[in-house]
Amino acid sequence: MNRETINTMLKQMEEEGVETVRLQFTDITGTLKSIAVTPAKFAMLKEEPFFVDGTFLAGRDGEDGVELMLKPDPSTFSILPWKSQPGNVARLLCSLYKEDGTPFEEDSREVLKQAERRAAAQGFELSVRPECEFFLFHSDDDGRPTVVTHERAGYLDAHPVDLGENARREMVRTLEEMGVEVEASRHEISPGQHGIDLKRMGLVEAADGIVTFRSTVRSVAKRHGLHATFMPKPLGDAEGSGVHLHFTLCRDGKNVFAGEEKGGFSREAVWFVSGLLEHMKAMTAVSNPLVNSYKRLVSGTKAPTELCWSSRRENCLLRIPPVRGARTRVEFRGADGSANPYLLLALCLEAGLDGIANRMEIPEGTVLGRLPENLGTALSYFQEDEFVNKTLGEPLCRRYAACRQEEWLSYERQVTPWELREYLYRY
Repeated sequence: MNRETINTMLKQMEEEGVETVRLQFTDITGTLKSIAVTPAKFAMLKEEPFFVDGTFLAGRDGEDGVELMLKPDPSTFSILPWKSQPGNVARLLCSLYKEDGTPFEEDSREVLKQAERRAAAQGFELSVRPECEFFLFHSDDDGRPTVVTHERAGYLDAHPVDLGENARREMVRTLEEMGVEVEASRHEISPGQHGIDLKRMGLVEAADGIVTFRSTVRSVAKRHGLHATFMPKPLGDAEGSGVHLHFTLCRDGKNVFAGEEKGGFSREAVWFVSGLLEHMKAMTAVSNPLVNSYKRLVSGTKAPTELCWSSRRENCLLRIPPVRGARTRVEFRGADGSANPYLLLALCLEAGLDGIANRMEIPEGTVLGRLPENLGTALSYFQEDEFVNKTLGEPLCRRYAACRQEEWLSYERQVTPWELREYLYRY
């Protein structure tokens, strides 16, 4: 940031009564981290960059001496619409840099920026419209989250059946105030489940938007005495929550997916979805990164399980929706809200462009197998895939795999109440 940009923000902070500036970034898992500074300290960032100890960030536990510089992105500056005490709070999202001023190779935001630059060098620009699903549950008397909802609303039900409508409306208004534009909101299939669609954006803007969305939704829900969760499968007898990504690829301002061939979409659209399918097994450890993610991806639900694409099947993993012309797009339906959006979008961009570069053509409806059935299997594909390693970088891939492998091994050692109920007496 130059001095003029900093001074412009400082002037707005003074006018808005800002007393705290939150410098935010995501760790390797996509978890939002934050450190608060005063406006006076923020004013000195040009001369005195702000460093954080990266030792205990996810994936780096125990490594001493990791100093990371926060480089705020002025395009993400906003005043938080809520406050719990006197004085307003501003926030900026940051990228991570090393002490010598070079980008930190394990910063997922920088990985996505580099992927976009490589695509731009080929003349391509990918944009995305995210559809995000989540549950609203009640908190108990001590403020702890439960899995209790008092409503019985279903898909597109309205007030008064939809008891979360007021909270959802405030979420939309708050997001708009923070610069994240919303296209639509609705009640989803399961009781207590909701969906909010963000506008179409460039990939870095979209990843920033998803991070902001998660934080905002949870903050607004708490003000209503509710707990918002993006956990993929919080209830065994209800549909899980996912994130649907609607991609549009342009070259020279023209939608590459639009075409006059049979079906009304281009060969490039087929190559793009084929590239995604080719690398999907390895990408699943990023698009579905939790043990719980794979309890959503099971047969008999609305979630996809087969590796295939279609222009007709609504529940397919990858589909080309029936709109045509300039609105022709590719929809990826497999991801969930626990994914690191920066890494996920970088992989989707590179996989799709790899399909175009190599003219991969998987026929519509062809089933290449199934998505990995658990996190352990997904990690095996992730670690063995050269494409993923090249896209995300070897250091990031190594740490990401180690972080998720620790989670998987911890899960495997657990003895669940179901096992005790089924086996303790019988055997």
